[in-house]
Amino acid sequence: MKNHNDMYLDLLEKVLLGVIYEDPTMDHWSKGGFDPELRLKGLDWPSQAHTMIGFHRLRNIRDLLETIINEGIPGDLIETGAWRGGACIYMRAVLKVNGCMDRTVWVADSFEGLPKPEAEKYPADQGDQHHTYKELAISMESVQSNFDKYGLLDSQVKFLKGWFKDSLPTAPIERLALLRLDGDMYSSTMEAIELLYDKLSVGGFVIVDDYGVVPACRQAITDYRDQHGIIDPIVPIDGVGVYWRKSNTA
Repeated sequence: MKNHNDMYLDLLEKVLLGVIYEDPTMDHWSKGGFDPELRLKGLDWPSQAHTMIGFHRLRNIRDLLETIINEGIPGDLIETGAWRGGACIYMRAVLKVNGCMDRTVWVADSFEGLPKPEAEKYPADQGDQHHTYKELAISMESVQSNFDKYGLLDSQVKFLKGWFKDSLPTAPIERLALLRLDGDMYSSTMEAIELLYDKLSVGGFVIVDDYGVVPACRQAITDYRDQHGIIDPIVPIDGVGVYWRKSNTA
């Protein structure tokens, strides 16, 4: 029989994903309406729900955080690219039910959508259209309001507003246990991992949300790992997201 904490987190997943009230999609490729299979796999853009990453990638956050907590891996949690905040809301909830009061959830986003591609600097982003999707531009105030709706907006949640190249270098983050990358583009992925990976504790986890569906994102991860000799196995989550566990300080 499930305990109250598990029941709460199970219910929270359904609310964050919009499956309880069958929130319809608003993306440009689905057939419209609500498709539970697409929502399960995180393959559509919900109209109202607070995350688009699907059940498996949400549950991955929970599983990795419970490992971090149980094994005492030191550090905070961050997501670079938060949209409506659902994944970070879930992180805060997992900390809360586990009585963790010494970790911060960092919510890093431009809160203005994605940047225009800098093709000369990052050729892999040539022709990228993410910046044209206004649906991805969610204000910081809206994300804060979403946290508040769940009773999870408190001193353990910090917001980093701006392009990653501007906000992350001066962010007062000392150590991380979980680094979740959801920047879609080569530039956003590379900038975030370059600026944050050294702060990730040994035994901590990197999650890459769009690895399986955005070639430029995957290329950024491949390039960074090759440049730094990272050979920790990449573990698939759902055909879209992946993660690995940091085994050394390289």
